[in-house]
Amino acid sequence: MENRWREWVDAHTRIRDVTPPLLITVAAVPATALAHGQWGQPRMTEVAWVALSCLPLLVRYRWPVHAMAAVVAAQITQVTVGQSSAMVAVPAIVALYTVGVLRPWRTAWLTGAIAAAALSAAGTVLARPAVISSDMLVWFDVLMLATGFGVAVRSRRERLAAIEARAVRAEETREAEARRRVAEERVRIARELHDVVAHHITLVNAQAGVAQHLVRTDAEKAYRALGAIKETSRAALEELRATVGLLRYSDDDTPHSLVPTPGLDDLDDLVDGFRKAGQDIRLDKTGRPRQLAPSTDLAAYRIIQEALTNTHKHAGAALARVTLSYGDQTLQITVTDNGHGTAKQGPGTGHGLIGMRERATAFGGTLTAGPEPHGGYRVHAELPLPQPSKDAA
Repeated sequence: MENRWREWVDAHTRIRDVTPPLLITVAAVPATALAHGQWGQPRMTEVAWVALSCLPLLVRYRWPVHAMAAVVAAQITQVTVGQSSAMVAVPAIVALYTVGVLRPWRTAWLTGAIAAAALSAAGTVLARPAVISSDMLVWFDVLMLATGFGVAVRSRRERLAAIEARAVRAEETREAEARRRVAEERVRIARELHDVVAHHITLVNAQAGVAQHLVRTDAEKAYRALGAIKETSRAALEELRATVGLLRYSDDDTPHSLVPTPGLDDLDDLVDGFRKAGQDIRLDKTGRPRQLAPSTDLAAYRIIQEALTNTHKHAGAALARVTLSYGDQTLQITVTDNGHGTAKQGPGTGHGLIGMRERATAFGGTLTAGPEPHGGYRVHAELPLPQPSKDAA
């Protein structure tokens, strides 16, 4: 309600500027007619002085301090020439309230104190003896109260504006955070889709080539190759269904039938798939295996999967070696081959290596990739291992 009233007032500036001076001048007519509790003829000279004092109020929103000074000067003159009335300080009240609303509190209080002191002094010292009255001292308190009320209104408006600004910033921050999370989720899902599709399509392509080569010479081996294609495509569909399913269901209603997230426990199946496609792979493990966090376990699996896929697609390697070395603080993953290491495998090019590097760095690890000095290609990743808690120790 207050905001709507302020908006209406701000939209009708002429009415806002004219209304207080007009009301004060009209009220001065009966105020000057009432003397000692009895009604008489209005003293139009005093009404004219009140109207004159109200004139600066027409520009109080443009120049509040100047308008207040003009009002006080007119009222001091009115008191000095003996034209004091009950309405003498009312224009000053409006002027000082406006100063309190529109100017900083230091300026408002200093201006209010000077104006109140000046007007009170005029009523008690400069006026003719006939109009000297102790009531004029009361106006000092009234004028300071008007200043304080204006300052309080300004402070309240500033607090409300600050609260609204914080609410707007919080809403913008929530929207930005939501957009950031959506972007991160899109990147994560895109990375998963790339790894799944690139790996399985590469195997299907290789197995299809084997089947095509053997279909006329060795029907039994061709049949086994087609079976491998069927198993590989089935695994690809299941992983795609699990990944794409994340886009269709929320965390609370995700079906339990989705394929579990792959990890290092599935490494043997991954290597067997490549072997069926004709790739000779050796898998070595050193150190004491440790249970990884699910996200780190998936990252390790995807790094190995992508490295072997690149080896199969680009390196032309006869042998690939995968080494898992469990240390006290890190898991070191090394994938090497004896191929020719094409430019497509070079670090920083292609989505595969970018994805591997992002997976490693996301968990505080590192990844390097590049051709070996004596031929072949090497991908090396280090992922931090969970440390035992002090309580468990």
